Amino acid sequence: MLTRFKIGHSSDLKNATGCTVILPPENNVTSAVARGASPGSREYALLSPKRKISCIDALVLTGGSAFGLNCAHAVMEALAEQGSGYQTNFGPVPIVPAAVIFDKNIGNSKAYPKTEQARQALETASYENFQMGNVGAGSGATVGKWRGMDFALKGGIGIAEKSSNGVKALALTVVNAVGDVLDWNGKILAGALAEDGTFMAEGNPFIRWEEPKVGLAENTVLTAVLTNAVLSKQQARFIADRAHHGIARRIEPSHTSYDGDISFVISTPEIESDLDLLAALTVAAVEESIINGIKKADAICGVRAWKDL
Repeated sequence: MLTRFKIGHSSDLKNATGCTVILPPENNVTSAVARGASPGSREYALLSPKRKISCIDALVLTGGSAFGLNCAHAVMEALAEQGSGYQTNFGPVPIVPAAVIFDKNIGNSKAYPKTEQARQALETASYENFQMGNVGAGSGATVGKWRGMDFALKGGIGIAEKSSNGVKALALTVVNAVGDVLDWNGKILAGALAEDGTFMAEGNPFIRWEEPKVGLAENTVLTAVLTNAVLSKQQARFIADRAHHGIARRIEPSHTSYDGDISFVISTPEIESDLDLLAALTVAAVEESIINGIKKADAICGVRAWKDL
């Protein structure tokens, strides 16, 4: 799938923040679904099947909370300079949806991706970009924050692709959750640690809610599913909704009042597919991308990583 999509990152590892730009082919069909009480986004309403435009020019995933949304404007300006965008009689208007994670609880709390970083991510975007871990929007991602940052572990960007009979679904996920990440057996892979180095919720999952140490909007998981299936905008939204099943299977809990999880689906129409088959591929790709985001992450700014345990 990454032979059709370009991906670029700008990573500020000193301050633990960054942004990611995804450039899809022309004539794509894109929609999205947000869950959780605290999303941060731009142009999300435009992606509803009720709205006119179905094709986007770029997708921006970024750190910095709401401050990071300015990255989308920088990408929009750069694309307009290239003549890309929705064509009007008065010049092109690039369609650049964006979503943010909260990463100001790690590194420099005053830092966020600036316009020059967004342009850098755009200019360096390339095909076959499989960078994972502490890169782009995943630079400051963390998980297991329900007990506080002192006991959290590092998250990051994960990528995984699933295919069947020529139909492909590739998920790029920014793993930045208040909850713990579960492995394929339902055991905690990464999450809030106890003083002895074990996982705090291993014996009692409900302890997560006894004394939560997090604040509103200080988390959020973002996933972008790229597919070659022929989809209408309504069908793309259906698949975006199913992508959240992958988040819910691997992150416990997910979609809370402390999260603003958003899934995007971008289709470059090449092959007809059974919708339920594509949904199954999507869920599996999202699940695996979450696990990869944990396993590829490195310790940063005093926050340990899975590979350090």
